[in-house]
Amino acid sequence: MEELLTFILQALVSAPERVEVTREGDTLKLSLDEADRGAVIGRQGRTIRAISTVLGVAAAPKMAPDLKVLD
Repeated sequence: MEELLTFILQALVSAPERVEVTREGDTLKLSLDEADRGAVIGRQGRTIRAISTVLGVAAAPKMAPDLKVLD
């Protein structure tokens, strides 16, 4: 799951080398360049919700991870 999320995020951001995804239990934590946070979150959270939906479809039912963008 981490690999899929990393692939998606690197395609969206201007600094793909700064993308880091770590798993902590059922949560995937995203660490990325401060300038790219807005692009990943999107207007009213639409982009991050869409990413979460894709991960939910790729994961087994009831195993979709939560996403958290780190400061």
